[in-house]
Amino acid sequence: MELDEQTNENLKKISTWKRIAFILVFAVIIGVVRTLLWVVVLLQVISALLTGSPNQNILGFGQKLAAYTYHILLFLTFNTDETPFPFSDWSATEEAVAQKDLELKE
Repeated sequence: MELDEQTNENLKKISTWKRIAFILVFAVIIGVVRTLLWVVVLLQVISALLTGSPNQNILGFGQKLAAYTYHILLFLTFNTDETPFPFSDWSATEEAVAQKDLELKE
């Protein structure tokens, strides 16, 4: 009987339902980001073919998209409670990625 009470308490937590809503939103956002990443890949391939080197502006944009994707995945898999951009400041993405990298190295 105690398990049923705990389950009922868990189902009533607003924070859990809020996170589920965020997960649904970020599932859509990550689909858009994935498309942008493919555009970056194609532009870099074209740049490499035409100039012999990757475009530096696109390189930085690709790095930021990769970090953003990583932050979304950390949030979706419950590895961080920090919501990614646009529900927090962009610097939170950089901090979450740096923090998780430090934890992995330890």
